[in-house]
Amino acid sequence: MLHLSATAYGAILGHVYDGAPFEACGLLGGTAANRGDVFYPTANDAHSTSVYTIPPLAYLRAERDAEDRVMTITGVVHSHTHTDPYPSPTDITQAPDPAWHYVIVSLRDEAPMLRSYRIVDGTVTEEPVVVVASSSL
Repeated sequence: MLHLSATAYGAILGHVYDGAPFEACGLLGGTAANRGDVFYPTANDAHSTSVYTIPPLAYLRAERDAEDRVMTITGVVHSHTHTDPYPSPTDITQAPDPAWHYVIVSLRDEAPMLRSYRIVDGTVTEEPVVVVASSSL
């Protein structure tokens, strides 16, 4: 289960809308493996409607900021602009860490759909997402 702070949730939705029509992306930082306390928006180096690439320097900055806050990077977020919020074959192949949360926001419909998955050895498992008050984390 992913516990996502309300602040991070709002920042994610704003970032994916700002990134349209391209896929938007970013990283989650948290105090435990099941936390999304902070959202680190990044550019999409791929500048694409179908794939995303987080810039290495943005990853390094997020990792350092998380460490300064006694957190770790706990996941990655990206948008699907015209498809369901389900990992594509590319998403599955490129999943770097089996402990991470893979959050996808679909902008296909009128309202955004946010889902989270665990990807381990190519197996995709959806997990519940609970948005909690930021002060509760």
